[in-house]
Amino acid sequence: MHDFRLLTPGPTKLPEQSRLALARQVIHHRSEEFRQLLAEVLEGLKYVFQTRNDVLLLASSGTGAMEAAVVNLVPPGRKAIVLESGKFSERWRKIAEAFGIEVVKYEVPWGEPFEPAEVARLVEKHSDAVALYTTLQETSTGVAHDIEGIARAIAGSNTLLVVDGISGVGAVECRTDAWGIDVLVAGAQKGLMGPPGLAFLSVSPRAWRQVESFSRPAFYFDLLAYRRGLAGPDTPFTPATPLVVALCESLRALRSVPMEEHWARCRALGAAARAGLQTVGMKPVARRPADGMTAAYLPAGVDGKAFVARLYSRFGVRVSGVKDSLRARLFGLPILGR
Repeated sequence: MHDFRLLTPGPTKLPEQSRLALARQVIHHRSEEFRQLLAEVLEGLKYVFQTRNDVLLLASSGTGAMEAAVVNLVPPGRKAIVLESGKFSERWRKIAEAFGIEVVKYEVPWGEPFEPAEVARLVEKHSDAVALYTTLQETSTGVAHDIEGIARAIAGSNTLLVVDGISGVGAVECRTDAWGIDVLVAGAQKGLMGPPGLAFLSVSPRAWRQVESFSRPAFYFDLLAYRRGLAGPDTPFTPATPLVVALCESLRALRSVPMEEHWARCRALGAAARAGLQTVGMKPVARRPADGMTAAYLPAGVDGKAFVARLYSRFGVRVSGVKDSLRARLFGLPILGR
């Protein structure tokens, strides 16, 4: 395989030290060596998430952590609110429906952000909703949602705020504790610059009380099992040890400077990406664009699938395209490696 530039929303390019870490011999997951490594990773994740809440590590894709955030918080038959704005935010609804949860869907057109005041009215109308599920950065449209504003708007309610930060955490501003996010979900392979296969959840004390309040339809994704291992720290099941080792290197790079510097760098790169795309006739999809990745319409008459394939075969640039309701779309992700 020839060398190429990976500019997809995920996975992102690995820092060299993380790549080298994957070549090391596997260590035993019940050893003191691994426990020390896991402790460093969990502290690093707390730093990136900007939280002192518990952070749990799962050997799964980000979707696994999303499922865990649903089945551990909302009992079957109870109500959840889902803010749907694209291909990936709709996944919250599909997971909830699969577990017999009553879903109140609030949908906006693709490319549009949610207005906090409208979300507040929805939460007030459905005051019996256990949780509200939303997205920090919608990968399919490049929209950045105002999570800080939404959190402030619903702060007086009993509804838990759950945020999918899979494609955004590490690249865009996200202050879990300061904003009042109850559960934040993330994946390793995007802004955290790790290899695919790990997912994480930060869980607030208020969210833990809800988890403890009912019998959860979960075994592998039972979050109480993961919480019991935090004192070790340990994991209830075999973790993906090589991926944890590689992620540790990426987190060390992220922790070497304040998070504000990472956010500012991605902000500048995102603005440059949008300006460059507009210069060649590509209109951004998002009205409130995200800094972690960029989505734009291809010019009329350009075949999206052929364009993506041509970029790779001729220039070695790997970007992503999505079909669904917006066919002609190009995705680009600012380079996150240092």
